[in-house]
Parts: sequence; C-alpha cells; structure tokens
Amino acid sequence: MGFSMQPYGIQSMLKEGHKHLSGLDEAVLKNIDACKQLSTITRTSLGPDGMNKMVINHLDKLFVTNDAATIVNELEVQHPAAKILVLAGKAQQEEIGDGANLTISFAGELLQNAEELIRTGLHPSEIISGYTKAIIKGIEILEELVEKGSENMDVRNKKQVVTRMKAAVASKQHGQEDILCSLIADACIQVCPKNPANFDVDNVRVSKLVGGGLHNCTVVRGMVLKGDAVGSIKRMEKAKVAVFASGVDTSATETKGTVLIHSAEQLENYAKTEEAKVEELIKAVADSGAKIIVSGGAVGEMALHFCERYKLMVLKISSKFELRRFCRTTGTAALLKLSQPKADDLGFVDSVSVEEIGGCRVTVVRSEEGGNRVATVVLRGSTDSILDDLERAIDDGVNTYKAMCRDSRMVPGAAATEIELARRLKEFSFKETGLDQYAIAKFAESFEMVPRTLAENAGLNPMDIISKLYEKHASGNTKVGIDLGGGDSEDGVCKDVSTMNIWDLHVTKYFALKYAADAACTVLRVDQIIMAKPAGGPARRDQPAGMDED
Repeated sequence: MGFSMQPYGIQSMLKEGHKHLSGLDEAVLKNIDACKQLSTITRTSLGPDGMNKMVINHLDKLFVTNDAATIVNELEVQHPAAKILVLAGKAQQEEIGDGANLTISFAGELLQNAEELIRTGLHPSEIISGYTKAIIKGIEILEELVEKGSENMDVRNKKQVVTRMKAAVASKQHGQEDILCSLIADACIQVCPKNPANFDVDNVRVSKLVGGGLHNCTVVRGMVLKGDAVGSIKRMEKAKVAVFASGVDTSATETKGTVLIHSAEQLENYAKTEEAKVEELIKAVADSGAKIIVSGGAVGEMALHFCERYKLMVLKISSKFELRRFCRTTGTAALLKLSQPKADDLGFVDSVSVEEIGGCRVTVVRSEEGGNRVATVVLRGSTDSILDDLERAIDDGVNTYKAMCRDSRMVPGAAATEIELARRLKEFSFKETGLDQYAIAKFAESFEMVPRTLAENAGLNPMDIISKLYEKHASGNTKVGIDLGGGDSEDGVCKDVSTMNIWDLHVTKYFALKYAADAACTVLRVDQIIMAKPAGGPARRDQPAGMDED
C-alpha cells in the first residue's frame, strides 16, 4: 500500500497545482529582480543616443526601435510584477505620449535601490514611507525648477512649439529633429482648433511611402489616400463632394424575385430599364452639383460608365475609419445608398489629384480654406522599419503638442532637472529623522540613473560627468546639463541647457516620476504571490504567422 502524504498548511487550502511564494527572498526580491530585468532592457534606449532594439513579436513582425512603449508592448511580459511596470509605462504613453522609457527605467532604479535597503535590514514599509515623502517633496522641487515665463505660450507660434517639442523628438530620431519638428509643428498648428485644449491627436495623419529620404517629407493640408482614382478622371479643382457609404452600384432587392421573359424584345427592354435606372441615379447626383463621388464599397461597371459620361471623378475608400476622416476633412455627410444628395450633405474640396510619389500612386485631397480639420505628414524613407520609427517620432511630437496645449510650462532638459532633484532631495533626507531618511537618500540617488545612462549611451565617462554636474549645481547654476553633441568648450560636456535650447515639458516629468514611484511602491507592497494552476485545455496548436488569436 502506497503511503500518501496529506497536504498541510496553505497546500490543504488551495487546489492542486498552485504556486505559492512568500517572504522576502521568494516574493519581494524575486519581484524586484524581474522589474530590474525589464528596466535594463529599456534603459539602454534612453535619450538621443539610445540604442535600438530588434523585437520580433508572436506574429513574426519585426520592430526596430528605441521607443520604450513599443518595446514593452511587443515583449508580452509574463511576470506579474514586471507587468506593473509595463502598465505604468502604458499609462504614461496614453497620458502624455512621451516619457515611457523614463517611467520604466526610473521605477527599475528605485526598486534596485530598495533591494539594497532591504538587504541592509530595512522593512519594505519603511522604504515605501520614505519613497512617498520623497516623491511629494520631489514634485514640489519640480515646480520650482519651471522656467519663468514658460506658462504663457502661443500654441500657434512655431518657434515656441519647436522649443518644447525638440527633446521628445530628438530622443527618438537624433540628428533629424530639426526637420521633423518643423513638419510636426506645421501640421499641428494647421489643425489646432480655436480652443487649443480641444486639440485632437487623430487629426494629424501620417502617410508612409517607401523611397526618397527625409528631405522629401511634406505636410499636406488635407488627406493622402493610398490608391488610384477609379475611372479616367484624375484631377478636380474646387469641387463639391458626395459620399456614399455602401458603394456605387445598382441596389439588389431584399427579396428574391423571378422574372418571366417571353421574347427577345422583353429581354432587351429589361436590360435597358436597368441602364436607365442607373443613369437616372448618377444624373441626379451630377445635377445636385457634386463633381466627385466617394464610395465606401464596390463601384459597379455600369455606374462607372455613367460617372465617366457625366464627368464625375470617382474615389474608393474601403476603410470606414478613413471614410469618416474624409467626411471630417471635407465636411460631407455620408449617405447610405446611392440617391440624390441634398445641398447640406455635400462637402467641398479645393483639389483632388492623383499623384505618383516614389512609384506609388496616391490620391491627395486638399482642403486649404475654411475649417481645416485634418493635416497629413507624408513620410519618405528607404525601408519600412525606418518609416515606422519616423512615425513613432511624429506620434511623440504630436502628443507633446497636445500636452503643451494643456500645460506649456517647461523645465531644463539634458538631465539638468534630475541632478537638481537628486541634490535637493539628498539635502532634504539629512533633515529627516527616523529610518525614512535612508529611503529618501536612495530615492535621490535614483535620479542619477538619468545622467549616468545618457552618458553611458553616448560612450562618455558617467562618474566624471555626474561629479561635474553636482559641482556646477552646488555653485548655484541649476540649468547645467549634459551636452551629448560634443565637449569642445572649457566646461567639457557639461553646459547650460538654455544655451543649447534643450527643454522638457513639466507635465511629462511630473507624470513620469509619479507613475514610476507609484509602480515601485506597488511592487514593494507585495509580500506573497499565490498563483492558481493555469486553466487546462488542449494545448494550443502553432498558428500560422499573421493569424489572430481568435
């Protein structure tokens, strides 16, 4: 008779096959370790000299990027504690659109320092209490570092926009930020509504066309649709537009019917009536004053024939989202079926023309006058992955514009803010009594991660630079940061950021630090991990690439 051991303790309470980790070594330190691994991945991509990562996701799609939000999105992180950091990065990306890397890397650094404190004997609760005090104080100091006069900003002044946007774009595309910022600022200012707080990111579109180079990029007031016009008319100026969502074709009846035809004459008449009906519909559209028909579905042969006869230009937009944007650009109301449109339903465009860009035919819809609601940045580049990366840089720039429409205050960039925060928080920790002071000092030390990483990524000596920065800041020059461009002056690589014109938005820093501290404290609060047995079921077969999970 086999002797079976009866489960005891927590095993007897939970189902067979569960995992249970508790205590400092098993739960807390393992969680910290997983978060450290994640922040090590993103950290080397921080700043303008950040390295690129090559990520291949579960659908065999290749990403070559240094955008932390894209990297962690495609990694499919499994560890529950590291997922908390991923969520913090996503929250930052959705809130501001830039600074996800700072959030994840800074949270990882906070946890690494917390691990050292735990090993020296501090309890996680004391560390959390110290970190909480430090972040409140840190945000107060951040308010003091805001550049005077930066809260008043004209969001339609291109120079002011580029100043605030430059750092965000340079961190993705170093060396090309001047060209890109100029394009992004033009596009954003064109579509900025009367009340800038209502700026919608979706109104700046990006169209990627392989070929050419960055100097061929342009901004189009209106939309750029991939694909040719249907039919032979390829150009229209100052014309009214009618949009039909379900396609331009003879409509079939709902019910099935049988037609009995006795003679050839009846057959001819039957065909003629269909023709007459289609002509009547197309003529009605032409009589309403519309010169361009946009179809959301198929365009029938016969309908196209009559469109040509009445000199109507026909476009086909199969994506319903694109169709909605088209309606927004031209101010058209989409009609469900082919019928005579009312005057209110018609939109207006300045010009629609089919152009060939780099061997690819595109339809350019321009609406320069009146309420210009959509602008498109036409991107050119040699490969798809370069274009994808440029698109991410533009997304960051547009999101930064949205953030500055809400709050335009700015703080010194190039790690000047971080060193000042580290210095001031260290002083604050000396005034604290109790064990919190160690946690606050470590929190302050964590800020050194930014200048250290920027220097390491640029191949400079980090210790040397950090000590120089501290020295300059201690003597009262709070705007000294790292100049990664070169160190030809007597100051070496440490320069005043106001001369280099590198500024970060206050909101970006504010949310990045807040989310990072919250994520770090959440991970530290965990002392037990209890995982149920994964739900059973047949093993998933390997799906062919490109298939969805459904």
